[in-house]
Amino acid sequence: MERQINRSHNTKARVKELLIKILLYTQILFMCLLVLVPIMWIIGSSFNPASALTNATMFPRNPTLRHYVHLLTETNYLRWARNSLQIAVLHTAFSVFLSASVGFIFGRFMFKGKKVALMTMLILQVFPSFMAMTALYVLFLTFGLLDTHLALLLVYSAGQIPFNTWLIKGYLDSIPKELDESAMLDGASKVQIFFRIIFPLAKPILSFVAVTAFMTPWMDFIFPRLILRADTNLTLAIGLFNLIEGNQNEYTVFAAGAVLIAIPITLLFVVFQKYMIEGIMAGANKG
Repeated sequence: MERQINRSHNTKARVKELLIKILLYTQILFMCLLVLVPIMWIIGSSFNPASALTNATMFPRNPTLRHYVHLLTETNYLRWARNSLQIAVLHTAFSVFLSASVGFIFGRFMFKGKKVALMTMLILQVFPSFMAMTALYVLFLTFGLLDTHLALLLVYSAGQIPFNTWLIKGYLDSIPKELDESAMLDGASKVQIFFRIIFPLAKPILSFVAVTAFMTPWMDFIFPRLILRADTNLTLAIGLFNLIEGNQNEYTVFAAGAVLIAIPITLLFVVFQKYMIEGIMAGANKG
């Protein structure tokens, strides 16, 4: 009798476990389809012979590279890509250096108003960035910086300092300060400690900051749309949007451009995936 009861309990437990697994795998499959289907649709549309998106299919019968050729030869796509790449690379360099410097100061120095400054930067992240766009537009208009890439660099580099400072400071808190003290006993200055000790050890969090900094100007639309005017100064997001604005026959060309935009970001995530996960987890745990 007891054996039958035990078998019954085991059977119920197995059925319950099986149902939970089925539910979990169903949910995972649904989420994968939710993410992958739009991506596959865009990729498939970029190879469709048709020009309108309504006639495009996920799996084209007669795939063609016509839209890619049109995009690269008959539009300013290469110029837009060069503009976006230039802004993204410069912004990445400035953002990483500035954020690392500020994070090093807040993580390794004691000074009056430190907590107030950290809380102020944290509170500033609550307000959406578009609230300042009108003021920034007037400011750049006054100083003659409208339709320039310098305006984008200034806003991007300054805008990411508060959030990145908290991340980097949290990561630096996990690095023993005894390393700094030992280096100072050997005659190293604060600048040497920053570049020779902190910078190499903070590679994971700096990789995360670098990738996110690169993505911001590469994919941003709202702020460049407000600042940039000349076609030769446009970034990729604005240039591609102008192709389909009021033109219903360029959506597959737009899809081809979207695929090309995604390639560098995908490669960055693949290359720096290990460092990014390690950096964001360490920064979050210690922050």
